[in-house]
Amino acid sequence: MNFSSKLLEDAVNEFSKLPGVGQKTALRLVLHLLNQEPEEVQSFGNAIIKLKEEIKHCSICHNISDNQICEICSSSKRDQEIICVVEDTRDVMAVENTSQYFGVYHVLGGLISPMDGIGPSDLFIDTLVQRVTTTPVKEVILAISPTMEGDTTIFYLYKRLKAFQIPITTIARGIAFGGELEYADEITLGRSIVTRVPYENSLLK
Repeated sequence: MNFSSKLLEDAVNEFSKLPGVGQKTALRLVLHLLNQEPEEVQSFGNAIIKLKEEIKHCSICHNISDNQICEICSSSKRDQEIICVVEDTRDVMAVENTSQYFGVYHVLGGLISPMDGIGPSDLFIDTLVQRVTTTPVKEVILAISPTMEGDTTIFYLYKRLKAFQIPITTIARGIAFGGELEYADEITLGRSIVTRVPYENSLLK
């Protein structure tokens, strides 16, 4: 792609580093910003800078938060004894959008993937075990995408948690194998949460 301006080229190259954004889309976004008022562009830039500088991760569940403890973990309306384990913040948002879950979360920060060099120690698994050890927990829901990496992570978590003798469940497989939770429609995901099943059942198949 030939550019008439080095400044334009640099901006397009930065935008094209975003996931799913090719150079043509990046160019369209940059040209859109160029057509905005300076105050609007400055507001856009400031929002990104402020996000990076001030965003926090909840000290309990590791979800993205404005405070040291997120609104979900600090809410008296949530069942603190049910923990829904998810891959990342996008999955928290997906489950919340179903309006079918009223417990709390634990964000792993990824999935076990030996091919990508990601092992259990790279994820927030030890803090999950610590939560189960130090606080009353009556159920752990493993709401993880049904992919090869997801199933590997679920099995590892089950082995780490089964000694605590608390119910460990997984979402019902209304989500197709290889699917991502964040792309599931709200009704399907909501039903999968409500009709969750003991993980031991899947081991017997």
